[in-house]
Amino acid sequence: MAHPDVRRHRIGCRSVAICLLSMLFLGGLDNAAAQQPTKIPRIGWLTAATLSSTAARIEAFHQGLRELGYVEGKNIVVEWRSPQSKPDLMPTLAAELVRLKVDIIVTAGGGATRPAKEATKTIPIVMAQDSDPVGNGHVGSLARPGGNITGLSTLAPELSGKRLELLKEIVPKLSRVAVFPTSGGHDYQQTINEINLAAPAIGVRLQHVDIQAGKDIEPGFAAASKERVGAILWMVSGPVYGPHRSQISDLAVKRRLPVMFKEREPMETGGLMFYGVSLTDLDRRSAAYVEKILKGRKPADLPVEQPVKFEFVINLKAAKQIGLTIPPNVLVRADKVIR
Repeated sequence: MAHPDVRRHRIGCRSVAICLLSMLFLGGLDNAAAQQPTKIPRIGWLTAATLSSTAARIEAFHQGLRELGYVEGKNIVVEWRSPQSKPDLMPTLAAELVRLKVDIIVTAGGGATRPAKEATKTIPIVMAQDSDPVGNGHVGSLARPGGNITGLSTLAPELSGKRLELLKEIVPKLSRVAVFPTSGGHDYQQTINEINLAAPAIGVRLQHVDIQAGKDIEPGFAAASKERVGAILWMVSGPVYGPHRSQISDLAVKRRLPVMFKEREPMETGGLMFYGVSLTDLDRRSAAYVEKILKGRKPADLPVEQPVKFEFVINLKAAKQIGLTIPPNVLVRADKVIR
């Protein structure tokens, strides 16, 4: 029989050996884990407009990501998808993002949210902006979306009456306004209802000119001039007007008609006035939804947020071209004046 001291020595050696083997095994696991590549999130960005016409909005989204520590090409990948003036391609592009198995789809408007919703019921969808998420059937309620969609709302239809009021203030003798919408659009009826409600209260009559495609723009201006309208409320958006911004500004000068826009982008090509939600602010804020979902939050539990930043922009150069003098009391209320 071995001496007790010898047995204790053998047991001690075995314990040390087991400890060493355990450390080596765990160390190997740690090294293996360290060598596993970190999964880089893949985001799909879907817009009905052209990418070139939404450059400012794309940069705002990038800014929002950067503020949260995400840099495209470094620790996040963005798949940019646009039909490039061919809206019929939207369902195909949405399906393509689903096949790529992106982690989240960010939609830059109702015209993109609808096909994304039809393409997937499981991939989270973040609305960078939507005029009426509940009315459009994208979410159950603003407080509890309830599905795979959440994001931000623009309150677009509700602002239509305010735009008409501003036109009346800028052109005090205004009695007739041409409204240029796109019938059948996702918020068309609600927008028209808001405008029709506001018109009698400020003493103006309306002429509706439907714009379905770019080819309708010049005949629309001609029809408005024929009816001797005093101003135009431009409610067309997306791929119908994006490539034609310069044409719209040129026609406004040619017909000497003040035009109020619902989006800011036309101001870059000589537009006269814009009042509405800052879409770039919404795009920046949409990045926060992306981060929350990547960290495990469910879209169904993330309330839809509303806009907090509104803008009123006046282009004095465009006003001069059509012989319009902006009243000082309106000018001082502008957030930005282009001179």
